Amino acid sequence: MSGISPTIRSFNAQRVQYQTARCFDDVLSSLRKHVGHTTIGEVIQQGAGGATREEFEKRVEALAGDSGFMLFLEVKHSEWLRTFGINRKVIRWVFGNPIIAHTMIRHDITAALFAPVELLLYENESGAGSTILYDLPSSLIVLDENPLLLEAAKALDQKLADLMAQIT
Repeated sequence: MSGISPTIRSFNAQRVQYQTARCFDDVLSSLRKHVGHTTIGEVIQQGAGGATREEFEKRVEALAGDSGFMLFLEVKHSEWLRTFGINRKVIRWVFGNPIIAHTMIRHDITAALFAPVELLLYENESGAGSTILYDLPSSLIVLDENPLLLEAAKALDQKLADLMAQIT
């Protein structure tokens, strides 16, 4: 062991929950419609890695969905939960936009821990309707007084709320 002790810091986050009468499959389909499906690796592979800022932004904008977001990772928990007798549809998404992330990370590098955003969509236990959960980005990202970071994180909060209004 190196003998270095970690610093542990507590903070409070806010969890956002949307319950909708729409079935899981409809909500997931709507998410897919509004969020582009790519990864930052694909953006870089397609020529934006060595590109100018303008070229990179143009490429990202072309790949993002109409929500301004793109899907980076999808974890289909439903596929393995059945093994344990849990027969509900559950999916976790990691999604965002590197241009949006930059608006926060430039003010505090640790904002990169919570950009992109994580979302959980699951079928309600009754089978009727579904629920979407995510942690409010501004409550995760802004731990100290930083007005510029807070402004950028609140803009992300609003973009997520706008997306939820479209899909729920």
